[in-house]
Amino acid sequence: MNEALLRSLTPSVLGILVRRGADFAAAEDAVQDALVEAVRVWPDGPPRDPKAWLVTAAWRKFLDATRADTARRRREDLVDEEPAPGPAPAVDDTLQLYFLCAHPSLTPSSAVALTLRAVGGLTTRQIAQAYLVPEATMAQRISRAKRTVSGVRFDRPGDVATVLRVLYLVFNEGYSGDVDLSAEAIRLTRQLAAVIDHPEVSGLLALMLLHHARRAGRTAPDGSLVPLAEQDRSRWDTALIAEGIGILQAALARDRLGEFQAQAAIAALHADAPTAGETDWPQIVEWYDELARLTDNPVVRLNRAVAIGKADGPRAGLAALAALDDSLPRHTAVAAYLHERDGDLSTAARLYAEAARKAPSLPERDHLTRQAARLNTHHRH
Repeated sequence: MNEALLRSLTPSVLGILVRRGADFAAAEDAVQDALVEAVRVWPDGPPRDPKAWLVTAAWRKFLDATRADTARRRREDLVDEEPAPGPAPAVDDTLQLYFLCAHPSLTPSSAVALTLRAVGGLTTRQIAQAYLVPEATMAQRISRAKRTVSGVRFDRPGDVATVLRVLYLVFNEGYSGDVDLSAEAIRLTRQLAAVIDHPEVSGLLALMLLHHARRAGRTAPDGSLVPLAEQDRSRWDTALIAEGIGILQAALARDRLGEFQAQAAIAALHADAPTAGETDWPQIVEWYDELARLTDNPVVRLNRAVAIGKADGPRAGLAALAALDDSLPRHTAVAAYLHERDGDLSTAARLYAEAARKAPSLPERDHLTRQAARLNTHHRH
């Protein structure tokens, strides 16, 4: 099998499918399926014209996927039109579904999509809108995930940690279109907490509630991001904060600390402070120390550098930041913030502009661009 040949042919085969009218993402999936087929059959009898073979195989895969997508959509529409069922035996297989969807053989993105479809009850169209991908692409992702778990069932189910990681990923997707994934993740985690007694399940639920409670204050009327220190705390949901803190305290009392409980403790300290200036930064640093011990996650250490900068001053924060890889996501934005607090406005402005170019989302890019412009204006005057 000449893998170099396959790699060299992939772009041109993909281009042919797109010119024939296939959506790019769907064409990409079809070409990948054709390559898998080539790896399987070519050793027994390589074709005379490899490119033509790949084009034909990929186009067939694309047509098969399109037909399957049409049939699936028709089935989903029929289900949506069905009347509500009558009384039925109270059988709850929610927990089994969670663990099946978090099967260790699935990638995190596939596990999230399958959880939303199988447990959350969302349609493929809704999930695709939430992820900003074509519906056909999401349908194929979910179909692959179903095929992966169909033969294994519950002989290697995901453990609690895997299930919680899936729900955490769902929550962090936020919301887009007509599907609020943050609220959906909270709903699913409440269901899980009702059927399994585990302090980390409670920790994750508390973390979600505490973050979600601040949601109304995170954006201005024009859609721009509002930093935590500048948020109108009267817009925070005090009932959710109280519920989250109560759940967290009960979990911590069991003395089985995990990363979600530690994250929730940090969120609780932010939520419980009447003003930004009254935030207990030394205690937040202590919780980041616990979290770093539990996870050894470089992003945790990045956030810890910010907390140290608040608790012990920007020079201490910059010293903690210097020990980290500068390729980390948002590393440049953190450096800009700490340099600004240290009074080095020209360096901060340059770093804010650099961070804006690397920003993973449009609102974040706009926010960082405004920070750079603000400091450049201040510097000129």
